[in-house]
Amino acid sequence: QVQLVESGGGLVQAGGSLRLSCAASRSIFSINANAMGWYRQAPGKQRELVADITSGGRTNIGDSVKGRFTISRDNAKNTVYLQMNSLKPEDTAVYYCNARMIGGVYWGQGTQVTVSS
Repeated sequence: QVQLVESGGGLVQAGGSLRLSCAASRSIFSINANAMGWYRQAPGKQRELVADITSGGRTNIGDSVKGRFTISRDNAKNTVYLQMNSLKPEDTAVYYCNARMIGGVYWGQGTQVTVSS
């Protein structure tokens, strides 16, 4: 089992920035083929990938946030970060941390991000 704890959500004006953090209860990246990332879900919409990062350091950024969001990690802290810049009202959603491992897929409880126009 892995517990994921997100933090950093909140209310921000359009054009502003936020940084989300996701701390895992144990090491994720010490094992090949694992990955951590962020998904989001807006009301009435499907959950979509925002960004993820693999054990090997490869990142995958969703088309709707390319050039504005970046994902990074701190292996020593078992933590993944999502830096969100130039936020738009359409970025408003619940953001979920995700860990994909050989043993299963785990989700955090979600953190609300609201971008006002």
